[in-house]
Amino acid sequence: MKKLLLTILKIIGSIVAVVLVYVVLALALPLIPVGEDEVSESKTVEVYLLTNGVHTDIVVPVTNQYMDWRTEIPVSDTKAGSGNFKYLSVGWGDKGFYLDTPTWAELKVSTALKAAFWLSESAMHCTFYNKMVVGKDCKRIMITAGQYAELVNFIKNKFDRDAYGKPVLIPTDAVYGSNDAFYDAKGSYSFLDTCNTWTNRGLKVAGQKAALWTATDFGIFYHYK
Repeated sequence: MKKLLLTILKIIGSIVAVVLVYVVLALALPLIPVGEDEVSESKTVEVYLLTNGVHTDIVVPVTNQYMDWRTEIPVSDTKAGSGNFKYLSVGWGDKGFYLDTPTWAELKVSTALKAAFWLSESAMHCTFYNKMVVGKDCKRIMITAGQYAELVNFIKNKFDRDAYGKPVLIPTDAVYGSNDAFYDAKGSYSFLDTCNTWTNRGLKVAGQKAALWTATDFGIFYHYK
């Protein structure tokens, strides 16, 4: 019995230690900056960072001379069905959180555990907008055409695709409004690889300011005050 008790205490102690290490790293690593790349090319492409207080999205022009996102994400996939929108926000995250947890009050323990430990699928959330309003929750960034090409490839490569190479739409009524849609995505969400980690990685790929690593939106927006 004594040995069993000691074993249980060791297991509990190990779990507590791992949680403490994670908390310390989650607080410290976002403060370490990754600098913006120096470029000689003109910064002509406007993109945005958007947060709802928990989840971050990368916002790109719906169309410009470099990319027409309507060929990937048609407006017809949304409830609106049509519209001349100017911007498209794209976020990656846990499929269960996106589709089954519209508010924190509806979060299930099973959903949280699956999301934390690589046990559920992921999804892309795409939303069309007519305008962006710069503020605490929305930051404007100007990047070069070359950096935008890297960002476009980064975003496109996260979508699961059908036999025709098109993103796979998730048929669901669990959308957040009339202008958004969900798509199947690659990878599994976890406490080490979150929606914000994905956005932060996109910033690095595009040669922009970013955190060394972050699980939260704070770690991104801290570098864009």
